Amino acid sequence: MTPSQDEDDGRALVRRFIDRQPADLDLLRRICRAVVEALPASGSGISVMTADGTLGVCAASDPASERVEELQFVLGEGPCVDAFGARRPVLMADLSDVPARRWPLYVPAVRDEGVRAVFAFPLQVGAARLGVLDVYRDRVGPLSGTELQMSFTFAAVVVEALLNVQQDGVLRDDGGAGLEVGHRAELFQAQGMVMMQLGVSIGEALVRMRAYAYAENRRLEDVARDVVERRLRWDEDKQ
Repeated sequence: MTPSQDEDDGRALVRRFIDRQPADLDLLRRICRAVVEALPASGSGISVMTADGTLGVCAASDPASERVEELQFVLGEGPCVDAFGARRPVLMADLSDVPARRWPLYVPAVRDEGVRAVFAFPLQVGAARLGVLDVYRDRVGPLSGTELQMSFTFAAVVVEALLNVQQDGVLRDDGGAGLEVGHRAELFQAQGMVMMQLGVSIGEALVRMRAYAYAENRRLEDVARDVVERRLRWDEDKQ
């Protein structure tokens, strides 16, 4: 069998896992659930980000995984952030082996959520970086060769889906399911508003929002929405 045939077979297998997920879910969430079933894993998440460090959860296999995915953006550190920055996978088979100085906030936070291993796969096309596919396990241990290859195949499928978003603003699969990703634009808008309120840089505005989200135990996306809808201001009492 040729390498191209192996790749085709791998994509067909991945597609079968995706197709048997509930049809009423959007495509990216179905992919996350398929990752959990196929590898197997305890959770999975997809995040989209830009080169300036703006991060956002796009989909997750379940609410617990969404919380874990969001943690690294609130804290500003973790495998997803590193995989995106380095343009290569970050494979942590045992979080207890991670040096304390690498992710001093992230590791204890996700271990409290029951996560013991994290595998982050960058989503990219050439020089263009789109985001990261994260895989979570509640037990230690590396991915096998077959599981690793399947993870790369899932990542390639996610890239194709995200490129559809760039094309028409809506994620579509063969069944016509859609997922709007307007939360990224909302986060950008919120950063700009906080920047103007405090007279700081756009990067510092994001730092302030992250710190507030962490202190209040809230999702960064929800904080951004409150800023945009003018329920939350930084120049009043959040200096």
